[in-house]
Amino acid sequence: MIDADRRRLLGGAAGALLLSVLPVGARAAAPTVVAVRMWPADAYTRVTLESDAPLTFKQFLLKNPDRLVVDLEGVELNSELQSLAGKLTADDPYIQQLRAGRFKPGVVRVVIDLKTEIKPQVFTLPPVGEYRNRLVIDLYPAVQNDPLLAFLDEQQTSASAPAVAAAPTPTPTPASSKPQVVERSDLKVDRLVTVVLDPGHGGEDPGAVGPGGNREKTVVLQIANRLKALLEKEPNIRVVMTRDGDYFVPLGTRVRKARAAKADLFVSLHADAFTRPDANGSSVFALSERGATSTAAKWLAQTQNDADLIGGVKIDTKDIHLARTLMDLTQTATINDSLKLGKVMLGELGNINRLHKAQVEQAGFAVLKAPDIPSVLVETAFISNPSEERKLISDDYQQQMANALHQGIKRYFAANPPAPRTKVARG
Repeated sequence: MIDADRRRLLGGAAGALLLSVLPVGARAAAPTVVAVRMWPADAYTRVTLESDAPLTFKQFLLKNPDRLVVDLEGVELNSELQSLAGKLTADDPYIQQLRAGRFKPGVVRVVIDLKTEIKPQVFTLPPVGEYRNRLVIDLYPAVQNDPLLAFLDEQQTSASAPAVAAAPTPTPTPASSKPQVVERSDLKVDRLVTVVLDPGHGGEDPGAVGPGGNREKTVVLQIANRLKALLEKEPNIRVVMTRDGDYFVPLGTRVRKARAAKADLFVSLHADAFTRPDANGSSVFALSERGATSTAAKWLAQTQNDADLIGGVKIDTKDIHLARTLMDLTQTATINDSLKLGKVMLGELGNINRLHKAQVEQAGFAVLKAPDIPSVLVETAFISNPSEERKLISDDYQQQMANALHQGIKRYFAANPPAPRTKVARG
């Protein structure tokens, strides 16, 4: 039996401030919700409602206790919407409870009880790939716990604020990683280097799916975690992950994270598919300013650059800094360093797997467009190939891949030591 407060939410007027109304054009038939999904993570929790036609909605926040209410207009309650509550996990960082009920004829109310204050983003996405129309509810913490993400939020706020004439100031290092003074006895080196590992895809964006049903987003995160563990054993390497769980990170945010962390290297990990199931081998790609080095490279870059469409990102035209980051022409020197890194990587990968191409290929990958960070995209194997899919999900191959990439990164730094940056305590 529901209490009076819940009855008012699900069956009566809420009397709360309306934050947004996003009507969608006329429809021939009332939309039906065909799937619901949840993606909890420390960075944010995403709730996705997929429907056979665009949804019209209203949203508002309530206090004491904190709740987010989303009214779906022209929709009838069905088993998919009723299944929402069962998809909640106890360890969700932001949602205490959620439910859906019939508010009035033709309106379904979704109520999300919150564990903490949040900043919601609710938006719609058109059909893309295997997805139909989607309504996305992203719950970001009002106060970001992750110092790097908090720093990015501050950057974005500053970028959208009115311009004020002032002398340029250097970008600060995020609070979680400020190695300004390091004890020599602990570090034993004069330079701490930062490697950003970028497991591709995540959350709503599964990446490529193998014939056995294994997903690219899962295997590349597993390999990235193994590589992170190896790198962190080195006394002079700090590792930053663009994602550490099953959630979606926009391509631009991956680039911005790397720049905010003052990365010395950016390594994006993938296990992609091709139109032919017999395609096999490992590959390494760098950015190209002039076009792709092969048809396959061009095709792959396009599929990777479509990640924002599949994963679902709310486009903010006020984000000037992000627009500039993605539009900057990458410096020739950075591309040359990326090619050096890629060549070393290929040398190591050739010891554990066939190389799909013996040279580093190039194409216009959006995720490699940091203008000042040597960046490569590694195709660990083709998940679309049945035999390579089996390798990709095996502990042995994942560890061999992590070992090879670890050795490649060490060889690159040995031959191309980064310029001094970090202050070291002198005793």
